[in-house]
Amino acid sequence: KLCYTIRVNNRTIAQYASRGSGKGIGRILVLTGARETGKKTLSRHLFPSHTYVSIEDPVMRGDYARLTAAQWNLLYPHAILDEVQKQPSLIESIKSVYDQFPEPTYILLGSSQFLLLEKVKESLAGRCRIIELYPLTLPELESSGWDEAVQPSLFQQCLLDPSSTQEVVDSFLPSFNLDPLMAKRDRAWRHYIRYGGYPALTDIDMSDRDRYEWLAMYVKTYLERDIRDLAEFRDLDPFVRMQRYLAQQTGRTVNASAISQEVGVSVKTVQKYLNYFELSYQTIMLPSWERNMNKRLTKSPKLHFLDNGVLQAVLRKQGGVTGHEFESLMVAEMFKQIKCLPLPTSPYHLRTHDGKKVDLLLETNEGYFAFEIKMSDHSVASDAKHLRSVEAILDKPLLHAFLLSNDPVTRTLGDGITAVNATYFLT
Repeated sequence: KLCYTIRVNNRTIAQYASRGSGKGIGRILVLTGARETGKKTLSRHLFPSHTYVSIEDPVMRGDYARLTAAQWNLLYPHAILDEVQKQPSLIESIKSVYDQFPEPTYILLGSSQFLLLEKVKESLAGRCRIIELYPLTLPELESSGWDEAVQPSLFQQCLLDPSSTQEVVDSFLPSFNLDPLMAKRDRAWRHYIRYGGYPALTDIDMSDRDRYEWLAMYVKTYLERDIRDLAEFRDLDPFVRMQRYLAQQTGRTVNASAISQEVGVSVKTVQKYLNYFELSYQTIMLPSWERNMNKRLTKSPKLHFLDNGVLQAVLRKQGGVTGHEFESLMVAEMFKQIKCLPLPTSPYHLRTHDGKKVDLLLETNEGYFAFEIKMSDHSVASDAKHLRSVEAILDKPLLHAFLLSNDPVTRTLGDGITAVNATYFLT
């Protein structure tokens, strides 16, 4: 494992994680997510008076498992339990402490969603809050410490108050080049495209080579530890082949039969592996929107890698991104920005059999936001052709449609359709 002094970035989710702590279901906080997303750093910052207990040590793990509820209450009334999925029986112990004593508070950390959350849902239902931590968002990448507030992106401003979306759009500068914060935002964006959003990679003392080595080691550790936690594979080769194949197919619809033929495993195994990738926070499976029974709509989900740095490491490449990779890193960024607020927003992709498509369709209580994503440096009216006809298909109002690209100029491409620079919109 490569070790560095990590520059601390503030996290948007911090304000929600600490809200209501110590009372009711706030007495137990479950913080889960991919390995190396900063769960321990965040929890120790938010709860400095809690005792840190690592369940990683196999010797101590057994000792902790033998503690009674009364002993937990006496010895560790306020504690952070790291890698708790290594000893699932501890969740029953924490449940017993919660039920018998009114004061103890616990933070449970784990990097395996499948093993941790299944046990949590069984044992701690109604007794805990569950928060998922993802790699850094672009606004978080811009921050440089807990005291520096993370400013919501233009995208997040629209989501936080959908009724004021037009006001937000009206405030867009005519060009990203006029933004006083352009240099800072562009720096965060370039880092994100090259290395992704893992906190360790923000250390200013790391060289490019260090970052690429860290990402390669991350992929190796993921295969050797996280996947072996999820499934007792005797042979990892088929999983590794599928990981690389999926990385090559990011931003495309999923066809289990086609993957089966390419990778050389059964369709059932493909479906199981796809589930593992999603449960371990490596990919997003974007469901297709298919509520209009009068339209022939594609039902296949679309797969996106969650972190572009990891994607590049899996593909063993450095440098620029393809059009599909650009779409994935954009969708992943918006997905993370939704999750860290958090908001009741459902993401989809939409594609009709006659070729109309929307790369990302976000459903809110009030209606939908639609996004078309282009890697081009100059947006034109024809780029938004699918956005003009999507409202007729939907079952709720289309609040606004956006064309996101590398074009610095903000343009109105029709009623309720705005072309805006991706970096400007998301940072």
